[in-house]
Amino acid sequence: MLCQECNERKATVHFTKIINGEKTEFHYCEICAQEKGELFSFNFEPDFTFDNILASLFNFDPALQVVKQSATPKDEILRCSHCGMTFDQFLNISRFGCPHCYETFQKQLIPILRRLHGENVEHQGKIPVRIGGSIYTKKQIKQLKQDLQIAIEKEEFERAAELRDQIRNLENTPFDKGGDE
Repeated sequence: MLCQECNERKATVHFTKIINGEKTEFHYCEICAQEKGELFSFNFEPDFTFDNILASLFNFDPALQVVKQSATPKDEILRCSHCGMTFDQFLNISRFGCPHCYETFQKQLIPILRRLHGENVEHQGKIPVRIGGSIYTKKQIKQLKQDLQIAIEKEEFERAAELRDQIRNLENTPFDKGGDE
C-alpha cells in the first residue's frame, strides 16, 4: 500500500481515527507521518525495545506520578548506597544496578508491583502438583492459626472454638503420598 500523502513510498504508519462513530483510516510513510507532526507523535528511532516499553509502563502509573511529584529536591535525591543508581535512572533503563536497589527504592516499587501483579506485592509462587495437597493444607492451617489469634484477641471465643476445630481436623488429615514429610 502506498502513502496516501505522497503516493510514492510504502505506507508504514497506519492510523485509525474514530469520531462520533465515523471511522477514518490513514496510511502514511515515515517521512509524511513525521511531517504531519501535529497529528502524530511517533518516534521512528530504533528505541522500540522491551526496556523502553517497560519504562513507559512505569511512567504512566498514577501512583508512581504521586511518588515522583513528592520526591525530594535535586540535592537530596535518593541513591542506592552500593551502586549509586537513582530511581529516575531505573525508570529509564528498567533495570536496577544491584540487589540493594530493591531495598533502597522499596517505597517507590510497591505501587508499581501492585499495578503489575493485581494488588499482590509478595511472591506467591507455584505449587507442584505432586506435593500440592500438603503445601495447601499447611498454608490453610497457618492462615487459620492467624485467624484464631485474631479471634482470641477480639474475645470472639465461639469463632475461636470453630477455628480450633478446623485446625484440628486439618492436622489430623493425612497428607497425600509423595509429600514433603
